[in-house]
Amino acid sequence: MPGTPRIAVVTYDPRGEEHKDRDLPVLVEALREAGADAVAVPWDDPETDWAAFDLALLRSTWDYSWRAREFTAWAERCGKATRLANPLGVVKWNADKRYLGQLADAGVPVVPTRYFAPGDPLDLPADREFVVKPASGAGARYAARYPAGERDAALRQAERMHAEGFTVMVQPYLSSIDTHGERALQFFGGRLLHAGVKGAVLAPGTPYDADKVAHPDLRPWEPTAAELAVAEKALAAVPGDAELLYARVDLVTGPDGEPCVMELELIEPNLFLHLHPDSVPKVVEAVLAAAG
Repeated sequence: MPGTPRIAVVTYDPRGEEHKDRDLPVLVEALREAGADAVAVPWDDPETDWAAFDLALLRSTWDYSWRAREFTAWAERCGKATRLANPLGVVKWNADKRYLGQLADAGVPVVPTRYFAPGDPLDLPADREFVVKPASGAGARYAARYPAGERDAALRQAERMHAEGFTVMVQPYLSSIDTHGERALQFFGGRLLHAGVKGAVLAPGTPYDADKVAHPDLRPWEPTAAELAVAEKALAAVPGDAELLYARVDLVTGPDGEPCVMELELIEPNLFLHLHPDSVPKVVEAVLAAAG
């Protein structure tokens, strides 16, 4: 039908297993009911003609972080063929968690983070619990929590990540996560959509290469004014002038009792629409506007 927007809702290929994105069928169906020609497409499908779409909406490309070069090359091709949301420059910037340092330089409160590229000697805290994880990762993959002074296991983890080409991140483990959880503020179309809170992902003693529940005990949350202010400050600090269609700001309580940014998710954040069905029409409205 002339004038019908064609929208690719971009996901991953489950390769015969059950798809983990609970929101995907809900979003595709809602877009179709709103008049769009929407289809879920794996980002690495070699047969897809991305130029045939008015918009490629990144959603659950949840295998991108361990195929980063391949994914970035695809995003470059896709961004030349059609409108990519979020845009390519945002994708490249957000794929490397060294962006936390840039946010800190811009005055955004963040979890203190040190980075060690392959070949750098690792400096681990001796007086506090700490976390080791890759600068490119998702779903707590290759992330682990260590008690103060536990060097051997942490060094083995870092050596493996360095061998695979990852930059290693070292952060203090904030005990507030165990008591107050991690808050996720979702933005879509330039406005707050909804928020949620989840429990601690990293349990003491869990190996870095073990499967983890990415969003334990997830439930709706009403963000405080302080949390909203930090989230908006973080989004305002994203470089460039590209408009963000969507964003998720993950916050924790810092040592000073104030919210700080743990992660800024601008590529493939889970929207948790199953917990917030009233948000679906707002998402559809923003996506249709982006498809133009």
